[in-house]
Amino acid sequence: MSELTNEQFKEAVGRFATGVAVVTAVTPSGPAGFTCQSLTSLSLTPLLVSFSAASAGNTWGTMRGGTTFAVNVLGDEQAGLAKQFATSGIDKFAGVDWTPGHHGDPVLANALSVIEGTVDSVTVAGDHDVIVLAVTRTTHRDGKPLLYFQGEFRTLA
Repeated sequence: MSELTNEQFKEAVGRFATGVAVVTAVTPSGPAGFTCQSLTSLSLTPLLVSFSAASAGNTWGTMRGGTTFAVNVLGDEQAGLAKQFATSGIDKFAGVDWTPGHHGDPVLANALSVIEGTVDSVTVAGDHDVIVLAVTRTTHRDGKPLLYFQGEFRTLA
């Protein structure tokens, strides 16, 4: 039996459509954020969500240690924002309309929903950190989600 390769694994999990979010925080260097597709509703009692970030990621390295985050779930017209926040080595907030949220973290204009919270726990799992947030505030609007499937941003028909 041959060993499973990273490419085979990526092909398999790439068949699972996910929503797309931008996780944001205020850091000593200013606002920071990254595109994330690993958001999960974790618990209703207490209200918890989780997301993952590459442990060695530059942006997560800047944000790690923060006590609050805003998770901005993107609508189908926001693929440009998803790409911008997924790009390394740029000012990710250049030209981005945002306001401080409940804890001061950036809330992106026209996000489909925003989930704000305080860090409950951070656990290392392989090459990622799994962050659990205790949800303190949510907002939402009507619209269709931005999806990620087979390595591309997609929308519902």
